[in-house]
Amino acid sequence: MSATKPVITRFAPSPTGYLHIGGARTALINWLFARHHGGTFLLRIEDTDRARSTPEATEAIYAGLRWLGLDWDGDAVSQFARIARHAEVARDMLARGTAYKCFATQGEIEAAREAARAAKQPPLFHSPWRDADPADHPDLPFVVRLKAPKTGETVVNDHVQGSITWKNETLDDLILLRSDGVPTYMHAVVVDDHDMGVTHVIRGDDHLTNAARQSLIYQAAGWDVPEFAHVPLIHGEDGKKLSKRHGALGVEEYRDMGYLPAAMRNYLIRLGWSHGDDEFFSTAQAIEWFNLDSLGKSPARFDFKKLENLSGQHIRSSDNADLAREVLAFVASQNLPPLSDRQETQLFETMDQLKERAKTLPEVLEMARYFLKERPLDMDQRAQELLDTVSRGMLNRLTSRLQHVSWSADNLEIEIRAFAEDEGQKLGKVAQPLRAALCGRGVSPSVFDMMVTLGRDETIARILDVAPTG
Repeated sequence: MSATKPVITRFAPSPTGYLHIGGARTALINWLFARHHGGTFLLRIEDTDRARSTPEATEAIYAGLRWLGLDWDGDAVSQFARIARHAEVARDMLARGTAYKCFATQGEIEAAREAARAAKQPPLFHSPWRDADPADHPDLPFVVRLKAPKTGETVVNDHVQGSITWKNETLDDLILLRSDGVPTYMHAVVVDDHDMGVTHVIRGDDHLTNAARQSLIYQAAGWDVPEFAHVPLIHGEDGKKLSKRHGALGVEEYRDMGYLPAAMRNYLIRLGWSHGDDEFFSTAQAIEWFNLDSLGKSPARFDFKKLENLSGQHIRSSDNADLAREVLAFVASQNLPPLSDRQETQLFETMDQLKERAKTLPEVLEMARYFLKERPLDMDQRAQELLDTVSRGMLNRLTSRLQHVSWSADNLEIEIRAFAEDEGQKLGKVAQPLRAALCGRGVSPSVFDMMVTLGRDETIARILDVAPTG
């Protein structure tokens, strides 16, 4: 990398479906590298496949990147809108003598490949039109092919994979423009990357062979070849390429499961990249620490347990007000019933207790259900088991003790401990059924915190719902 040349990276997805979690990691790596160097992160939508590209998929890509917090610089570029430019460059290469018109039919090409296979040679097509006199060109449809070198080697010095060498005799004269004038993917990518000033092409290692072919196109056009970094793909826990059988694949699925964007960024960058023994870190730290040379060569394995663990750490370390706003945004995105003004206030005021055990936003909401649900509460199985006849009688007796106690968490704990002692019970024998009465669940925030949030009247009313007098 030049000491003076600004870093420019890009993410270039095809809008044929959701934003794949592997694509999201690639985008994150490009974004981090650009931000680390104070450079530029660009977005290009490779929509030349008009049959499969859809506006809905394009919007899904935008939404996924925005949710992850990966802001791109400038406007997104449509590859399809640049077809005229791709054709212009191909014509320039014709004029330079680094490309040629090929009039071979599909039948002729296939016959030549079959002959090569029969001779146990690589099935490459060697066009008879490569060195033909233009005066001999027929008035027939043609494609424009790259006049690739047939001797020597093409070397790609990759930041992840190291130095990779291809013998030029194993590389085809690639088609640049089809007979209808539409550019090929290989050609369009090179033209777009050059025109966008991309200095570092960072992508999945399934594109590694493309790097050799695209290097030849750069050279034929008279352009500098960018630096490459080809990142191993993500595999499932079984070591096989990530697929639907391993679980969620689209970024929006992780959003809908309630993971924090910061947690997803943290987890995705740790898939195949490391900074010492650091597992949990902020996005600011990731930007500060990131480098390409610490990316591993082996495929990373997606581990949901590690993701959940990191997510829980990020939830606990989040600013309470910021986390509350994340919860409200999640409620809106999932079309859940909106919170009332009172419930929103309680959400902000109780976030310390709500986030303590939560690993996802739905779990935060589950911890908050005690003030989100109206009486009478539905009881899960554990709550029903806790509210047996003996416990109900004990809770009923507790209500008289709660009528006049000073209503604070500390005072309530003192009073309920004293009550348990008077009943000849340990605190848990009172607190557990009390928890069930207050929230309808066997797991919740602190019983005393819940009582403070609910207030005296609501607390006693919920107890009497399950332990009525008489």
